[in-house]
Amino acid sequence: MITSTSNPRIKNLVLLGKKAKARKEQGVFLAEGRKMTEEAPKEWIRELYVSESYLLEKENAKRLRGMEYEVLSDHVMKAAADTQTPQGILAVVSMPRWDFSGFTEKNGGSYLFLEDIQDPGNLGTMLRSGEAAGITAVIASGGTVDLYNPKTIRSTMGSIYRVPFFVAEDFKKTLINVKERGIKLYAAHLKGDRLYDEPDYRQKCGFLIGNEGKGLTEETVGLADEYIKIPMEGNVESLNAAIAASILMYEVNRQKRR
Repeated sequence: MITSTSNPRIKNLVLLGKKAKARKEQGVFLAEGRKMTEEAPKEWIRELYVSESYLLEKENAKRLRGMEYEVLSDHVMKAAADTQTPQGILAVVSMPRWDFSGFTEKNGGSYLFLEDIQDPGNLGTMLRSGEAAGITAVIASGGTVDLYNPKTIRSTMGSIYRVPFFVAEDFKKTLINVKERGIKLYAAHLKGDRLYDEPDYRQKCGFLIGNEGKGLTEETVGLADEYIKIPMEGNVESLNAAIAASILMYEVNRQKRR
């Protein structure tokens, strides 16, 4: 059992929770809590840690049968965890590696293209909603918040393990590339001249979602095949980015179901 926060393994857990650079260099992220650790593919888990008090519950001990894990004293677990009241279990998980070209060739695929999204909760919610709506993949610009930020991971509620996600360091080049592959791009934009439920999304399509405060850059908007808008009543000027993305993804789902 590890009882000191000075232990090198604990120091590395803290580092992985705080630094995107460390996560990227090691190719791993932290999954905290019972749901996130249980849903992680077993072959992705590199290290598993549980607290003393977690093991005191018989049901928890049963779930861990046949698994290798390290026990941490409760105060060490609290130091290593990102949450204020940790559930007593966390895992070091390998970052998934998806085949980008394979997903963009899918007939009738639907995609989210995210430009510089900054809120971890918004990004995580988009993955969660995307899985529920049947999205094919999510592609983000290099300026988007780190997907493997602990707050983002928690807000995905497990979708991180199932929704293909790519970071495009050259966002413009990637958009040009997918257009050449037959993916029609729609920009959610206030200047849109068509309502979001008017186009036919049953063929390959992608939605461009911009930064929460600034929206899409002019360069990115210029690559859209069509502008669309979500109607709003009252004095509301715009929707939360994750909510707007969810509405669009579910419209694709509705059309394909019909």
